[in-house]
Order: sequence, then C-alpha cells, then structure tokens
Amino acid sequence: MNDESVLRNVGPRLRQLRLEREATLGDLAEETGISVSTLSRLESGQRKPTLELLLPLARAHRVALDELVDAPETGDPRVRSKPMVRHGRTFISLTRRPGGLQSFKMVMPVDDEPSPTLRTHEGYEWLYVLSGRVRLVLGTRDLVLEPGEVAEFDTRTPHWVGNPGPTPAEALAIFGPQGERMHVRS
Repeated sequence: MNDESVLRNVGPRLRQLRLEREATLGDLAEETGISVSTLSRLESGQRKPTLELLLPLARAHRVALDELVDAPETGDPRVRSKPMVRHGRTFISLTRRPGGLQSFKMVMPVDDEPSPTLRTHEGYEWLYVLSGRVRLVLGTRDLVLEPGEVAEFDTRTPHWVGNPGPTPAEALAIFGPQGERMHVRS
C-alpha cells in the first residue's frame, strides 16, 4: 500500500470510527477543538489529514495513530505500553487497540477506604485475581476474591473494586465499553 492510498483511506476510516462511537460531527468538534467543517472535509477526503489534526482525533477515538491511518503493520506483535497510575493504582494496558474490548493488568495497594463509593458506567467487566485479595462491592453484595477467582459483571450495577489487604493485589481486567460479555470456548 503506497502513501497516497493510505491517505485516501483516512477520511472513510475517520467517519467509520465516529459512527461506531455514535458521535456527531458536532460532538467530535467539541471534543477535539477542530471545526465541524474541517472534520467534514477530512471525512469526505476534501482535506488532507495532517499530524496536527490526526493527533486529537486519535485521542478522541481512543485509537493509536497508526490504526487511525490504517498504516501497514511493522511486524512486531509485542504490546509496549507504559504503566499508568490513577488513584494510587497502576494500570498496564495489555491491548494495543484502544476501541472495543480492553484488557489491563492492575496492581492495587492495600485500600484504607472503609466505605467505598460505588459507581456505574456503560460496559461489562471481567476480573481475574492473580495475587493478593480483591474486594468487589457489587450492588448489595460485598465479595472478597482470592487468587484464581473470577468475577464478571455489568458495570451499570453500582460497583467498587479495591484491595482489603494485607498485601498488594494484582488482577487482570477485561472491559467491554458497549457491554460485550466474555465468551470462553473449550
């Protein structure tokens, strides 16, 4: 695939990603700071994509820049992600594709929050405990998961995940933003 054909395919790819997210051009303009007319011209191929335009679009669509432009693969299958720390927890992305199902390794320090704040959001989550203990408050249920145990739940149910101690905990999490459920085949 030559550079011209890669650039020619960016517009349809941008439109496809936006429609998959069920976002309007106005929604995307608000999120990226790029005008609706510029976004429209990019999607229709009337404007050539520049790095200045593609970077905020890749962030908005939660895709890697090379996926946004559908660049040819480099051949290296390794996922090289940098650990990210949020609220004292370390998250390591295990998937290269930011849209759709996401997998993470979580490292959680011991939680000293006696009354957790339950939250809800769209999606479905699968949680596998590697080491330590993980506390899952799911609606009215309060569970402690041990290594090797798995929980899966609809994230529209009020929930909270933490570490009751006494040591740090590690878990794998798979999250589906549109409520995809995990399917295990034998």
